[in-house]
Amino acid sequence: MSMKNLRMTFVGCGIAIAMLATAAMLPAAPQGGAEATYKTKCAACHSADGSGNSPTGKAMGVHDLRSPDVQKMTDDELGQIIANGKGKMPAYGKQLKDTEIKGLVTYIRSLARK
Repeated sequence: MSMKNLRMTFVGCGIAIAMLATAAMLPAAPQGGAEATYKTKCAACHSADGSGNSPTGKAMGVHDLRSPDVQKMTDDELGQIIANGKGKMPAYGKQLKDTEIKGLVTYIRSLARK
């Protein structure tokens, strides 16, 4: 191996090590985001697909989150329902941050497209 190739190999290894060290110092990204929150807080009643076809959801008569009636609500209206509850639905405003509630609203919007 020539001296030039050897230097290039060492430089490449040094860059790779520096990138790995930098990545290791960055804070970890939240795991799962809104989908994980939905699965832990909402899916038991609203089901994984948002249809409400879970045993609990059927018993409580929950709304299909994919329906036009739910999807036509504003983001603020959906966020207020998540935060303050409505009817039999509990309030999550003290358990979830505003950003998590906004993430759930976005996730609920995505259910209509699946």
